[in-house]
Formats: sequence, structure tokens, C-alpha cells
Amino acid sequence: MVNNLLVRIDLCRKDFSKGQRKIADYIEEHYDTAAFMTAAKLGEVVGVSESTVVRFATQIGYDGFPYLQKAMQEMIRDKLNSVQRIEVTTGRIGDSDVVESVLNQDIDKIRRTIDEVSREDFKQTVNAIINAQDIYVFGVKSASYIANFFAYYLDLIFGNVHILNSTSKTTTYEKLFRITDKDVMIGISFPRYSQMAVDAMNFAHERGAEVVAITDSMVAPVVKDADEVLLARSDIASVVDTLVAPLSLINALLVAIVIEQKEDIKKTFTDLEEVWKEQNVYAVNRSEDDQVNRNE
Repeated sequence: MVNNLLVRIDLCRKDFSKGQRKIADYIEEHYDTAAFMTAAKLGEVVGVSESTVVRFATQIGYDGFPYLQKAMQEMIRDKLNSVQRIEVTTGRIGDSDVVESVLNQDIDKIRRTIDEVSREDFKQTVNAIINAQDIYVFGVKSASYIANFFAYYLDLIFGNVHILNSTSKTTTYEKLFRITDKDVMIGISFPRYSQMAVDAMNFAHERGAEVVAITDSMVAPVVKDADEVLLARSDIASVVDTLVAPLSLINALLVAIVIEQKEDIKKTFTDLEEVWKEQNVYAVNRSEDDQVNRNE
């Protein structure tokens, strides 16, 4: 089956009805807009019925309109710029309650992530992290925040973590050049994808390291060199990069690691708590301090 949407349209064009040709023409010229329309809205814009849009999707080989919509979104995954995101977001929300709309969209992304993430790859990722000699975590731009979060906790647990959060080739390879087949590389990359992420994952793969991709699609460029792929839904059309689901997935990885290494990690954090207490790292709640004094 042909995967490219525009090729599918060209191959089927001779069999289209008049209404289907209108849809085809509109998608070819405005797929970046059509990708975020419902079937009803697309039909309204083109001047055909919703059922004609649905039949068009099946005519070119998709199992319904949602699959056609997904194909259009894949086409623009790297191409939607910031100005277009603003237009799409304002069009989506309209006069709706912003808080309710945005939070419900985030809830939907987490639900879709639950359905789509591979449990086998998840388990293998946990094992790779636990058994690694060194752990490398890559994430740049907006992904750097969740990469730093992940690396922070991994370093507390294991103490052998290297964070790579620069788009500079010099900086990245200076940190990465010692990676070996005893290590694990975790690349976090979401649209618009970083070329440095692709290059770093390829470098780690060629050095024999276990490579894990945390991304949003099996067609993401970081997938090709990955041994394990953990899919987490993002929103390529949001004004900001929506990384709620990826962060939730990373939380799940950390919890799974703690469960697997419970006794060792308890000892590590017991020692840490002593150091934090001795060095007055955390402020004491005044009411708690007063209660201690009264008890004394």
C-alpha cells in the first residue's frame, strides 16, 4: 500500500467523482489547514457533504476520515511554523473556555499515550537504564526541560548520568564521544525535530550503545536508530509545545525503575536525606519547628 497521501490521490484521481476531485484539489493546496478540520468542516469549506469526505478517505485507501486526517498531519509535522500554530490554536478554541479546552486536550494526549506506548519497549528501556554503565539523556529546545527533569532524578538514583542539551555539535560530541556498548542513550525529540538529535542518536547507535527514542510518531527521524521507541503524544498545532504526555511517560519510567531497584534506591535516598538534613538544604516549616521546640 502506498503511504504517501499525495501519491494516493494521484493514483485514484481518474476514479473520483466531481465532489471528490474538489476535496483532492483542496487537500493538495491546503493540507496544512485541512489537517485540523473535522470531516464536516472540510466538507463545508469545499462545498460537499460530510459523507462525501468520508467516502473520499476510503476511496484512497484509508480506514475512515481519522486516518486521512492523521496522514495530513504527518505531512506537516515538521513544517508548521509558530505563526501557523497561533492561527490553528485560535481557530480550535474560538470562544470556548481556554482552561477547559487546553486541559481536556492534554488529558486526551495522555489517554492516547496509554493506548499507544509499547509495554515491551517500556520494560526493555527500564532494564537498559538499570544495567547501563553510563546513561546519556539528549533533549534540546523545549524538550530540554523534560530531559533535564529526567536526568536530574536518574542522577540522584544512579550517579552516572550525562545530560546533552545543546544544539552545538562541538558541545554534544565532547560529551558523547566516550559512549560505548555498555551505555544507554535516551533521545527525547518532538516536532519540530532537531537535526542534532538525529545525529546524536546515530552516533550512539554506531558506537553500540542501547538507543531509546522518546518521541511522538514512528515516522519521527530519531526512530531509525532506536532499539526501543516510546511514543508519547504531543500537539504540533499548539501555540506552545505540549509535552504533558511525554513528561507523564518519563514519570512512569522513573517509578518503574524505583520499583525494580527499591532496596538500593531506599539506601541511596536515606543517605541523601542525611546529607540534606546536615547541610540544611531544605527550609523547615516554621509551625513544625515550633512544635519540635515545644515537645523538647
